[in-house]
Amino acid sequence: MTEITIRRAKAEDAERLNEALAHLSGEIGDDHGGTAGLLREAGFGDDPAFRALLAEAGEQVVGTALYSPVFSTVRAGAGVYVSDLWVSSAARGQGLGKRLLQAVAVDAEAVWNARFLKLVVYDDNEGARGFYDRLGFTASVGETTLTLNDKGLAALKDE
Repeated sequence: MTEITIRRAKAEDAERLNEALAHLSGEIGDDHGGTAGLLREAGFGDDPAFRALLAEAGEQVVGTALYSPVFSTVRAGAGVYVSDLWVSSAARGQGLGKRLLQAVAVDAEAVWNARFLKLVVYDDNEGARGFYDRLGFTASVGETTLTLNDKGLAALKDE
C-alpha cells in the first residue's frame, strides 16, 4: 500500500469525511444520518463542535478520527472524546488506528490541554475492544452512558 499520511480535515474535505464515516456506520450496523453539509456546518465554522483527521494513501481516505473536547471535574481538567475512529479493511493491521489516536492526543493536548482520552466501544465489537485493550484503555466501572435523543432534548427544552 502507498505511504499513509495523516492530516487535519478542512471544510473542503467534508464530502470525503462523510464517506469515511458512512463506511464506519455501515461496518458497525448504525444508520448514517450525517451529510457533508452537516459536517461542514458543525465542524468548520466559527465555533466548531469537533475536529477531524483524515488518513490518506495517495488520494484515497483509508482512515479517520472525529473528536471533541470534554471536561472532567473528577480528573480536574480537559480531555478529548473520540466519537468516531475508522480504518479501512485494506489498511488494518498496519498500526493506523494507533497512529490516528496518537495524532488526536497530540492535537487535543495542543488545542485543549487534554490530559485524557475517552471513547465508547460497542459491546459486540470484539475486534475494536481487543484493539483498545491492547492500547491500555479500561472500562469505566460504575458508569453507564446515557443519551437524550433529539425528541427528548426538544421536550426538555419545552418544559
